[in-house]
Amino acid sequence: MANELDFSGRQVLVVGGSSGIGNGIAQAFRTRGAAVAVCGTRAHATEYSAEEGSDLTGLAYAQLDVSNPAAIEAFKPSFERLDVLVLAQGAVLYRRGEFEMSGFRKVVEVNLMSLMACATRFHSMLRDAKGSLIMVSSTAAYHSTMGNPAYNASKTGAVGLTRTLGEAWAEDGIRVNGIAPGLVDTKMTKVTTDNPKRLEGALSRIPLRRLGTPADMAGAALFLASPLSSYIVGQTLVVDGGLIL
Repeated sequence: MANELDFSGRQVLVVGGSSGIGNGIAQAFRTRGAAVAVCGTRAHATEYSAEEGSDLTGLAYAQLDVSNPAAIEAFKPSFERLDVLVLAQGAVLYRRGEFEMSGFRKVVEVNLMSLMACATRFHSMLRDAKGSLIMVSSTAAYHSTMGNPAYNASKTGAVGLTRTLGEAWAEDGIRVNGIAPGLVDTKMTKVTTDNPKRLEGALSRIPLRRLGTPADMAGAALFLASPLSSYIVGQTLVVDGGLIL
């Protein structure tokens, strides 16, 4: 019997795959046989550390600043075929930084505008391979996050973009879906996980009573890129341990 989660011979690109959720997804595809390339903001792979949630073992690394549309347009991939594109880039500003228009624009540029820029940049490669596109949004798309208007608006937009490209690109043979992580233990959530009182409050609201891990998100990504989900298009899977129930 065929193993639908065997990605041998497949090429995967994870934008934002240098750390956190994206890195967990990249390594999950690699351990299942895929050739995996990742993009991050730093010049070299050696500038990332395990303490920051980075494991670049066996991954082809390239620098890409997704806040710069021209850089996305000019990006030259190290591969000629692309089967799976995962867009896991993300930014957030704290201390009311997103209430300043400069901060608001900066977060929306990374969390929403760059999703469309990357999707269109690789559209032809995904079409040729009849591939999959997976966008990582957030459960913030489904409720208010009082201190982070740009993060919330951009992640809500990402869910809408997933729906719309799912419909628009189905005729090209590209399946577009998404993942909405809940509270995942990464460097982006340190504001909660490093604060014992906040962490206790968060865990009390999660029915599974634990934080999510990058590996939890990777399981959903593997499913969405596999033949197991061949009739799923334009959907965003909520992967949150029950947090927003």
